[in-house]
Formats: sequence, structure tokens, C-alpha cells
Amino acid sequence: MVASVNNSEHLNQSVRMEDEESSPDPPFEIKYKNLFDNSNDTQKSLPDISVIMEEHELPLIDLNRLSFGDFERDLCKKDIARASQEWGFFQVINHGISRDILEEMKREQVKLFKKPFNEKSNYKDLNFSAGSYRWGTPTATCLKQLSWSEAFHVSLNDILGSGGLNSLSTTMEQFATMVSELAQKLADILADELGRKSGFFKETCVPSTCYLRLNRYPSCPIYPRMFGIMPHTDSDFLTVLHQDNIGGLQLVKDGRWIAVKPNPEALIINIGDLFQAWSNNVYKSVEHRVVANALHERFSTAYFFCPSYDTVIQSGVEPGVYKSFSFGEYRKKVQEDVQIFGHKIGLPRFLVQSH
Repeated sequence: MVASVNNSEHLNQSVRMEDEESSPDPPFEIKYKNLFDNSNDTQKSLPDISVIMEEHELPLIDLNRLSFGDFERDLCKKDIARASQEWGFFQVINHGISRDILEEMKREQVKLFKKPFNEKSNYKDLNFSAGSYRWGTPTATCLKQLSWSEAFHVSLNDILGSGGLNSLSTTMEQFATMVSELAQKLADILADELGRKSGFFKETCVPSTCYLRLNRYPSCPIYPRMFGIMPHTDSDFLTVLHQDNIGGLQLVKDGRWIAVKPNPEALIINIGDLFQAWSNNVYKSVEHRVVANALHERFSTAYFFCPSYDTVIQSGVEPGVYKSFSFGEYRKKVQEDVQIFGHKIGLPRFLVQSH
């Protein structure tokens, strides 16, 4: 009888180990066990994101208007600039990226993330640089700093001209080529509306400095108040986001968090820290987050429009809100703050000190 019980326990343990090895989900509860164990009350220590928020539509801009003649084109550009000032976020339709490419990107992304966790950790089917696969929050010191998500963060250099190694590679290259053109177009429009030199972005934001990030947010039934991505601002000029219909993206508007209603026809654009500094606070880099879903996993693809590390960010107007700084200096300070405090501080580090 004892032998039978022992054999049963051994069999159950073997099944659990096999399930863990074949599971696509990162081992969050194992890796961050101390964060959960050290909390007197796990639910109380997590951020209060359980309140059901009303979903809001982001400003919607039809980019076809850019080809309707001078008057309508100018109105469209002003709408883009206004949304960047008042929201820091907007969504675009007729953006030049076909529904077929977007749907194929989603299918390939799902296939990639359905691979076992151990396989993703050592993914070698594409020419991704070391460290491209990321999950959780390595610097988290408490539960509210933990992001329940995984991602492949890939330089455009690793994507463009990859030779079509497989269907994922081919699709990523098609998507990245079109989305980079879109980001360039929008950045030039925003520069023009400031009366600034639009060629700046073509010179500084090149494939070696821009990134594509494939995101997956596993369902989180155990801790439904967990962040998928903790609150942050983006450190680039612009981010272009394609998301599914699950929802979960939230941002700060007029001092309070609001939920963004998904629109399957649109891509979401948001202003990053560099554009806020470059525009002398005209355009706003807005804090945003993703909340975990207790029942459904969520997928999104983000394109980050970034300059070279030696690119100097300055507003070119007086009085300037921020000191001039290079993108490399900015990244270094962000990384230092994350290591020390567990979160990014960002632009306030570079404010001109009043005397």
C-alpha cells in the first residue's frame, strides 16, 4: 500500500514537471516567489486596478485626409498635433498597413509565444540578438513593480534583410518596413507643426536604433489585480502599437486612469519622452499601463521610433524646459534609476533647475 502511494506521488510529480516544461507561460510564481511570500496580504499589496473603468475612444484620425487637398491635409496635421498635445495618444486608420499583414503578424506571434517557455528562452530560429526574449521584471522589489508579461524585443537590424528564414521572419520584415515608414511620416508632421526641421528624424532614427517588441500577456487568474506592464512612459520619440481586442491598455487623462477601448481597424500612436523634450513640453509623453486579464491572454506588437545614442535632444527654443541631453545619457539614467528605485523617473531628471 505504501509503495502504491509513493508510486502515485512520483507519477503526479512527473506529470507536473512535464506540464511545466511544455507550458508556454514563464514561471512567474517560482521566479518571484519571495515577493508573494513576503507580502502579508498579497491582494492588499497589489495596486488597486480592480475597479471597472469606463472605456474611452482615443482621438481617431483618418490618414486618407492627407491626400484630400491642401485644406483637408492641413486640418489632418493639426488634428494629429492637437491629439499629441491634449492626449499624448491617438489612433489612426487608413495607415497604409494592410489588414492581411496585421492578421498574419498576429498569427505568427501567437505561434511563437505558444512554444514552451524553455524553448523561447533559447530561441535560435531567427537572428535575434542575445537578450531579445524578456519576461517579468528582473529589478522588481515588490509586487506592484512586477509585470505579468513576456516579450521579444528585437532591433530592426535583426529584422530587415533577414532573408526570409521562415514565415515569422518574412512577416516581421514586411510589418517593420511599413510601420517604420508610418512612424517617420507622423514624426515629420509633428515636427512641421512645431516649425521644426523634419529631416532630423530621417537622419537620426535608423534601423539600428529602432525596435519591434512582440508582447504576450498571459492570463492571470490567481492574481487578477496584477499589472501586465507596470505604469511607465516610453523613452522614444513615437510608439506605434497594434493590439488585439482583449483590452487592458490604460492611460492617464486629466489626472485619472482611463481604459482604452480597442479598435480592430486602428493602430495606436503615443508620444514618447524624447518628443516631449524636443517639443519643449508641447507634445505630451503620457503615463500608461496594461492590466492583466484573469481569463484571457493578450497580444500586441509595438514599434519604438528611437534615435542613435549620440543624438542630442534639445528644444531649440528659449526658455527651454529641459537641459540638452543625448539619448545615450537618457537611457543610462533611466537604467540607473530602475536598478536603484525599481522604476523609471525619466524626464524630471533633466529639468532646467530654477535659480
